Amino acid sequence: MREREVKLAAPPGFVPPAFDEPGMRAVPQQPREYDTVYVDTPDLRLARWRCSLRHRSGEGWTLKLPSEDEGDVLERDEILFEDDSVVPPARALDLVSAFVRQESLEPVVRLHTVRRPLQLMNDAGRPLGEIVLDDVAVEGAPGFREVEVEVQPEVSAATLDGLVQRLRAAGAGGADPMPKYLRALGPRAGRRPELDLTEPARHATVAEVVRFALSSSTERLLRHDPGVRLGTDPEAVHQARVATRRLRSDLKTFLSLLDADWAQGLRRDLRWVARQLGVARDADVLLDRLRGRLPDLREDDRARAIELLAELSWSGDRARQDLVTAMRGRPYLLLLDRLVEGSSAPPIAAAQSDRPAAEATQPLVSRQWRRLRASVEALGPEPADSELHEVRIETKRARYAAEAAGPALGKRVRRFAKRAATLQDVLGELQDSVVARRWLRKHGIEAGGSFAYVAGELSAAEERAGRQARAQWQRAWNRMAKAARKADL
Repeated sequence: MREREVKLAAPPGFVPPAFDEPGMRAVPQQPREYDTVYVDTPDLRLARWRCSLRHRSGEGWTLKLPSEDEGDVLERDEILFEDDSVVPPARALDLVSAFVRQESLEPVVRLHTVRRPLQLMNDAGRPLGEIVLDDVAVEGAPGFREVEVEVQPEVSAATLDGLVQRLRAAGAGGADPMPKYLRALGPRAGRRPELDLTEPARHATVAEVVRFALSSSTERLLRHDPGVRLGTDPEAVHQARVATRRLRSDLKTFLSLLDADWAQGLRRDLRWVARQLGVARDADVLLDRLRGRLPDLREDDRARAIELLAELSWSGDRARQDLVTAMRGRPYLLLLDRLVEGSSAPPIAAAQSDRPAAEATQPLVSRQWRRLRASVEALGPEPADSELHEVRIETKRARYAAEAAGPALGKRVRRFAKRAATLQDVLGELQDSVVARRWLRKHGIEAGGSFAYVAGELSAAEERAGRQARAQWQRAWNRMAKAARKADL
């Protein structure tokens, strides 16, 4: 469930105004009281990642995953567990394991809340959301009052803003997106995040640039770990895969600046995670791609194609199951510990740490560019698909190197990275069409009959997509090469 709410301070004596107007009215509900216990690690890792796991009397367990930064509006994935035991459900523990890792969970704060709710209804009597006034008592610490406006996804931002303005006009304080859990923790909630994501300035040192590059990708991996385990959003697998690829690429790019044994060992241990994520992601991409072709088929052929793709769907499900099984193992959690520790304080080689990053990283990006340029110059007039796939891999490495060094090297290198991303996308489209045709050829022949005919139709569409990508790649390359010259690579 997606939670979308705005929190406001509620001074003593505050009473919500009447909401009775065309399209919306507020219906008072009976006051409710409940006790809530939040659990966390001793060093408050869940709080530092801006997520929470709580048990509320009469409701069971609720997990709120890290929120997106939407200003005053707090948007979070909220997962409810119908389990009223005092021990957190195994499924909840699994979903927070990337944040908790080897630590244990324990109660860290207890609240007693008196809630006075108003249910928001439209003219047809359908719930649109809720306004609640909460008086919160905190065990061993000062309590507080707040008013929350929580609305359904279909409620517009303008309507939500209007509700907030009405509450402000009635005496509510300013918007404060801080969750109850963090407010109740008080000063303890001010601990620094596990990873420092402060972007380096142009005059940054090697240590600052390397730290930011590694921390950014580690943060991406951990933030999307719960989504991979949930299995409801393929984008989570994609983002986790990108994170592991960037980490391996950055460790290779910065190898001469780091403790070599540490960097090479971490790259090696990241390989198996990247492979598992790659298998699952490739299946998602292929299935989504071929399903996107179905509307172009005749209705009877479409039914056959759906049957043909059932095996691909099954393979994707199995790949995701294997991935999650691997993520539940101790080696993966130990790897995350190493990533967090190493990203926070990378072991920079002696005499490199305080060196200006611009001076140290420019040659590293140039080296990746020269390797890519040599690969392209070695191509014949009609390069094979496999050769262009290798160019795509080299392009990705050059792009990642430029993006990692970009904060220190400036806008021209950032522009080069953007041009590299465009070329990577064009060559990625070509490679996706090659993979799709290969799969269709194999499975269409194996299925035979009308399945082979449908596979041929889909393969013809993929052939056209591949030709179009081939027609675009040279232009994208020329633009990237021009950007490289301007960046003095």
